[in-house]
Amino acid sequence: MGLIAMSERDLQRIEVLSKVIAGRMTMVSAAQVLDLSERQVRRLLERIRTRGAASIRHKAIGRPSNNRISDGVRDYAVTLVRERYADFGPTLATEKLAERDGLRVSRETVRSWMVDAGLWLSRKQRRTFHQPRLRREAYGELVQIDGSEHRWFEDRGPRCSLLVFVDDATGKLMQLRFVRSESAFTYFEALALYLKHHGAPIAFYSDKHSVFRVAKKDAKGGQGMTQFGRALCELNIEILCANSSQAKGRVERMNRTLQDRLVKELRLAGIDTMEAGNAFLPVFMEDYNGRFAIAPARPDDLHRPMNLAPGRLQEILCKREQRYVGSQLTFSFERKRIMLEENEVTRGLVGRYVETYGYADGRLDVRWKGYSLPYSVFDKDQRVTHAAITENKRLGDVLAYIKARQDQQAKPTIKSNSDKNGYVRRAHGPGRRKDFMNDPAVIERRKAALAKLDAAE
Repeated sequence: MGLIAMSERDLQRIEVLSKVIAGRMTMVSAAQVLDLSERQVRRLLERIRTRGAASIRHKAIGRPSNNRISDGVRDYAVTLVRERYADFGPTLATEKLAERDGLRVSRETVRSWMVDAGLWLSRKQRRTFHQPRLRREAYGELVQIDGSEHRWFEDRGPRCSLLVFVDDATGKLMQLRFVRSESAFTYFEALALYLKHHGAPIAFYSDKHSVFRVAKKDAKGGQGMTQFGRALCELNIEILCANSSQAKGRVERMNRTLQDRLVKELRLAGIDTMEAGNAFLPVFMEDYNGRFAIAPARPDDLHRPMNLAPGRLQEILCKREQRYVGSQLTFSFERKRIMLEENEVTRGLVGRYVETYGYADGRLDVRWKGYSLPYSVFDKDQRVTHAAITENKRLGDVLAYIKARQDQQAKPTIKSNSDKNGYVRRAHGPGRRKDFMNDPAVIERRKAALAKLDAAE
């Protein structure tokens, strides 16, 4: 006889019933311990005496259920799913089997059938694992950058974004900067500070934000790169975009750490503005790096010094575009109409392209072959158009701008029909004319009556 598997309940019953058979326990006590009736205890005792302890097991163990769905129905359902709903999930496949084929079974039944037939992977089978990437070996070889929008000042100040630069080899905080939102100009500002303090790294590692990567494959202008990418190309710095958040997990984990530590440090310091926060960040970075930065595998520093002419960096870290000059010596730039002043140089620019230099402070410089051209703004319209395409990370900044513009506009006065008809509200009182006390005719009649009264007296 082979091994017989029993449950813990069955083993407990055998132990208690053995004591009853041995005379060490009464049948009433056994019924109370097993939570059974005396009649059922008597049946179990009779079963043990006649067929042994193995007969305590439930007789339905190992047998198919009486309510099971037949194999024919199962094969038919699996065939339908394989032919018509192979790429459906269990929930949708169950709905379509009931709606279109009249086959009504539960979702879990269909799921188990699809798993057994290889048409569906369980959650455990679909799970993917991201292999950890080793750190780079040298300091300045790869710097991960990202922006983290958060309530950095909690309820004391406005919601803003923090630009984070982290060295991949050491985990060192290289640059932190509070900004209103992520944009090319805010990254230009943070990059200028980075280059000033550290020099140029080999490469930056970022996400697929539109500041770093042109999402549109068939973009007409920009040579397939963004303004930030163009600036890095001129500075001989590479920009790499991660395919997932896990790929740049070092800066993502740093964001989570800063949202805990930095928020509390700002609270203890009583800081509630971005200006005060930016002044506090160098002290925080020095303390943090002293505690948590690690030594790189190689002692080399791959940052390169910036050997640029004075003012050259400002010309690189700006928004540079080409604009077509029309027959009236005008061109469009950010919802503005720019008119070039007529001179010997600009007369020959009709039908040509000029280069515009847009700076963060709003200044605009128009150049032709390196020479600045005088111009005037012909038409200026700074409002945000309806249904404008706005990125999620710039939504807060755009809404703040719209609210400021709306607050500047005077509220329109709405006239009622009475106001349009010239109705003038008068004082309450008797008579047809409400304002009879100031009526000249009434005043004259009053004076005449008083004069007659005085004459009679």
